Amino acid sequence: MTPELTYLTYSIILTFVLILVPATVSILANGLLAQAGPRDDLPEPSAFNKRCLRLRNNMLENMILFTGLVLVAHAAGVSSPMTILGAQIFFFARVIHAGVYIAGLPLVRPLFWFASIVGMGMIAVELL
Repeated sequence: MTPELTYLTYSIILTFVLILVPATVSILANGLLAQAGPRDDLPEPSAFNKRCLRLRNNMLENMILFTGLVLVAHAAGVSSPMTILGAQIFFFARVIHAGVYIAGLPLVRPLFWFASIVGMGMIAVELL
């Protein structure tokens, strides 16, 4: 497996964790039976859970782009120090982004989001 595919796999695992966090917070807040039902009349999520949901959505949006880039690079046989570094930057920036997002730190979060975009850009540049 190429390093880029390895970091894609790590990113998929991170995405799964970020899906589980708001689900777990909701179960703790509302109970398993309420969350297992139709969820039509659930109370408003807490500010923390809303933040976790936004983080999850943000990760899913970015994973669409990152996955596409890595798979196109793999299919095209493109793997270079730049694509490897781009994949590493994406993954580690997203890990830090998740921690900063969950902690609710203002102004810092966009820097790590931007770093992950730079990582994707590095892969894209090598494809073009």
